[in-house]
Amino acid sequence: MLSKGNQRKRHKRHGFQARMTTKGGAKAINRRRSKGRKRLSAQ
Repeated sequence: MLSKGNQRKRHKRHGFQARMTTKGGAKAINRRRSKGRKRLSAQ
């Protein structure tokens, strides 16, 4: 049985703020931005 997702945990780990706090995360956001992604992170 698959577990139910927890939105709070998801945002805390993969959300925009979580990404932007680290250098690598910010790079990932910029890569997705330059690629033209509609969703940059799990916000």
